[in-house]
Amino acid sequence: MATLARALFLRGGAAEIGRVGTDLAEVFRPNATRQMELSHDAFTAAQQAYAAEFQLARQGWFDGFVNGLNRLPRPLLALATPALFAYAMVDPAGFSLRMQGLATVPEPLWWLLGAVVAFYFGARETHYRRALRPPEPVAAPLPDATPTAARNPALDAWLEEGRRGQ
Repeated sequence: MATLARALFLRGGAAEIGRVGTDLAEVFRPNATRQMELSHDAFTAAQQAYAAEFQLARQGWFDGFVNGLNRLPRPLLALATPALFAYAMVDPAGFSLRMQGLATVPEPLWWLLGAVVAFYFGARETHYRRALRPPEPVAAPLPDATPTAARNPALDAWLEEGRRGQ
């Protein structure tokens, strides 16, 4: 028994048993520490992407003007809805007249307007989601799946006996 204990503890046998146990446990439950590290890496990459957004040099007045125009549609649409309610309360006759004019617009034209607005906002959202996506974490290469153990003569003999016995 003492010889077995010395063989295990003096030559790294206990450490190997620990590694085997850890590898076996990771089959059933992912390594929480590794998950936290990957989560931190993804968070850091996202923060760096957000920081890179503000590191660009300021462009000319025309670029600023066009950027401002590009930011107008959503606030205008959001503010126009309460403005319609206010207009209906201030001038009900004028509001009613304009709503009757909208009622004469053919339905395919409404579908076209809906498609244009949906594609505008959808394309804009897709552009920003793709541009700010953090880089995918790179996994370590998988170990070679082929066993590298040497031939076992006893196992070969046993298998040969099984084949002869059939």
